[in-house]
Amino acid sequence: MSGSEERTELMRALDVGRHHVLDQLGSLNRADQYRSRVPSGWSPLGLIRHLTLSDERYWFEVVVAGEPLDFWPPGDNGDWVVPDASDPEQIIDDYRLAIANSNRIIAATALDAAPLRPEPGWSETGAFGDLRSILLHTIVETSTHAGQLDVVRELADGGQHIVV
Repeated sequence: MSGSEERTELMRALDVGRHHVLDQLGSLNRADQYRSRVPSGWSPLGLIRHLTLSDERYWFEVVVAGEPLDFWPPGDNGDWVVPDASDPEQIIDDYRLAIANSNRIIAATALDAAPLRPEPGWSETGAFGDLRSILLHTIVETSTHAGQLDVVRELADGGQHIVV
């Protein structure tokens, strides 16, 4: 497989998860977008906020592109917290904007390029040494969260997303 084909396949896999997340969130009514159905307390909108800040912005803007981590919210798990007055459309738009920025960074970066802002300790473990490994990580993370939304959606209204 050529580098171009590999990039295309990695992006396809990431986009499948991203679209699945957006489809599941869009299938929920507004009340269920805010409502937690799990003991840990996260809501579907909180999960989207987490994907925006932790998966898209952190991994691609900060780690890959070296931009500052000046957007992180305060508090434990602050990236999962959605104030009651938040506009769901704005949270979704923020996710879409983060995806567009990530895609721009991914397109401009070689798959074997080292991150511009790695975390201390990664060099000892060999973790996240290039864009390829970061893409694989975010594919797994996004897909995992899409599966969590599948369960929440089924609990909320009985809707099921069957993957064939």
